Amino acid sequence: MNALWQKGPGTVQQVLDWLPEKPALAYNSVLTTIRILEKKGYVGHLKDGRAHVYQPLVDQQEASRSEIRHLVSRFFRDSHEALLLNILRDDEINDRELKRLREMLRADAPHNKDGRE
Repeated sequence: MNALWQKGPGTVQQVLDWLPEKPALAYNSVLTTIRILEKKGYVGHLKDGRAHVYQPLVDQQEASRSEIRHLVSRFFRDSHEALLLNILRDDEINDRELKRLREMLRADAPHNKDGRE
């Protein structure tokens, strides 16, 4: 998806060429991934002769939100709070990141759906 978001529409071979060289991926691996993304509605294609030219159907922010909703549903029983607590308890998050998260939460507090801060 990142390759398509950054470079625009492309064939499987073009996407493969746009990817970092390491680790090298096989053509069929990229094709399979693109087909899965297409089934999920993230990517669409147009025919250009015999080739399929793939393009993103969702922007990066929309795709991220969709995957977060899926993650929350699958691993946290639809609890965003449980996800956030899990993140905040992660030993790899540093004090600067925690402080920034708190600031962001405070700044966004008036926009909460239920009006609570």
